Amino acid sequence: MEPKIIITENIELVGMATKTSLNKSNTVSLWKQFMRRKREIKAIKNDWHYSVQRYDNDMKMENFTPDTIFETCAAVEVVNSKDLPEDMEAFLIQGGVYAVFIHKGATDTFYKTADFIFNDWLPNSKYELDNRKHFEIMKDNYLGPDNSNSEEEVWVPIK
Repeated sequence: MEPKIIITENIELVGMATKTSLNKSNTVSLWKQFMRRKREIKAIKNDWHYSVQRYDNDMKMENFTPDTIFETCAAVEVVNSKDLPEDMEAFLIQGGVYAVFIHKGATDTFYKTADFIFNDWLPNSKYELDNRKHFEIMKDNYLGPDNSNSEEEVWVPIK
């Protein structure tokens, strides 16, 4: 599973966020709430959904455990983030270099993709992890969290 190395411009998103951990995940409830209210967002750019992770600036991936608290966001890309719906916020994904992997399978197998990225590919690559947001994009070939045929793009910030 070799990634594509992509340089992207800033990406403007609107969505909802919550604090979570892998052991006490409340991501499903966040996405259910977000999907019910998505139509309130103006100026949606496309049909893609973004799952964005925001980690503390001093967090090192080698110290990441299933109990590590981080913020996860359910969002869509917008042309502009004016007129935010109540209880939603604008997120900016800073442009730069990303390694883009394809995760194939249900969400409960995502740990295998993450393990490969952070414990196999990254340490053996010429790249280092950059301190920007990590995110996934669910496009047309994303068939749902429980579908073994689902695909999503996994964007890892590198330098």
